[in-house]
Amino acid sequence: MGVVVPFDEKSAEPGMEALVALVAADMNRVNQTILSRTGSDVTMIPEVANHLISSGGKRLRPMLVLATAGMCNYQGEGHIKLAAAVEFMHTATLLHDDVVDESDLRRGKLAARKLWGNEASVLVGDFLLGQAFRMMVEVGSLACLEVLSVAATVIAEGEVMQLAAAKDTETTEDAYLAVIRGKTAELFAAAAEVGPTVALRPKAEIAACRAYGMNLGIAFQLIDDALDYGGTAAKLGKNVGDDFREGKITLPVVLSFRRGNEAERAFWKKALEQGEIAEGDLEKAQGLMTRHRALEDTIERARHYGAMARDAMGIFPDSAWKRSLIDVVDFCISRAH
Repeated sequence: MGVVVPFDEKSAEPGMEALVALVAADMNRVNQTILSRTGSDVTMIPEVANHLISSGGKRLRPMLVLATAGMCNYQGEGHIKLAAAVEFMHTATLLHDDVVDESDLRRGKLAARKLWGNEASVLVGDFLLGQAFRMMVEVGSLACLEVLSVAATVIAEGEVMQLAAAKDTETTEDAYLAVIRGKTAELFAAAAEVGPTVALRPKAEIAACRAYGMNLGIAFQLIDDALDYGGTAAKLGKNVGDDFREGKITLPVVLSFRRGNEAERAFWKKALEQGEIAEGDLEKAQGLMTRHRALEDTIERARHYGAMARDAMGIFPDSAWKRSLIDVVDFCISRAH
């Protein structure tokens, strides 16, 4: 049994219009595949899955699969199932993340765990991972299966690394970047990599697409980190300051902590390690970040990774596909303004 939920057809965000237009026909097929694969005789499965899948995410990761396949002149059908599989992997990690982080909101709506409970969220996430792997097998490309199965492992490692670093204000910038490479950037990298992989392109092109996705993913997460302290709830799809309230160590915190004096470090330890957050502490945290240029420098680092993502596209000839992928880098960075 399937619960049919219409996808939110939002107008494309500035910077993504070209990509959205190029993949529109394929994306319709991906969305149909997603809806058909969330069907189950167990009523709760499509209810929980569609609550998140239809909640208006940007669908950036599956679009990367379609766009890199298009840029590499892929002529088959496999990219549709691979894109759907990537979206299922992403959705599964969000369901699991919200349980681990005890989040109340996701994309501006109540998190699935608040409506159906933690157990259902975890198990439906597992169902979606299972369906993702079924679709990968159906495509019949052992190379693509390897890319995405390795990604699933690396993402899980990133999640566990984040858990180990949670509430640890001594976390270094290198350690934090290692977490987001695994937790966030790996799926971007794998999504961009399977396009040329299914198109049987040379190793240099596959490596270039992977580098593009990895650097884009790091830039994307760093901008998210900055927005949590300097953005708006509408832009984030969650409450501003959620990272602070959840005791998450992100790059703006790492920079503020390193650059702060003893009293400021004591504040960060009390708020993030001990979870003692008083009225006005979020504003105090934002003030310390302003004093130490933590948000500007986080955005500057995001620009650096964005530049590397653009450079990775250099080996491909000019095309509408290539230009749209470069535009996506600009879109990710521009969210900070």
